[in-house]
Amino acid sequence: MKANVKWVPSEDGLAFDGTMDSGETLHLDGSKKALSPMQAVLISVGACSSVDVVEIMRKARQGIESCECVLDATRAESPPRVFTHINAHYVVSGTNVNEKHLARAVQLSTEKYCSVMLMLNDKVDIKTTYEIKS
Repeated sequence: MKANVKWVPSEDGLAFDGTMDSGETLHLDGSKKALSPMQAVLISVGACSSVDVVEIMRKARQGIESCECVLDATRAESPPRVFTHINAHYVVSGTNVNEKHLARAVQLSTEKYCSVMLMLNDKVDIKTTYEIKS
């Protein structure tokens, strides 16, 4: 996997365009005109883990219809302003969704499959919760 990040000169001077070797792009901006790099990392935590949860629930033949990951993060007060805590709360709905299956899907994602969470795990206190909505 390769990527290129290019500075986009602007009034504030903090915009960057990232392009993957496969062609996908992402615009980031440290001056709050687009997602900041840290916001992108937080969203990546939720997206990566949600992919796992949805795949695991489908393989368990659960009637999952929606999956939302609500993230709440705390950052250090002084530089480097790394994440210190992240809570990921999964809200899943569907037909006859089994709580044991959902608990296992969240656990497997957190402990085994979500590469973004696992990358942060040694430095960030990550907690997960879940609920089933009808």
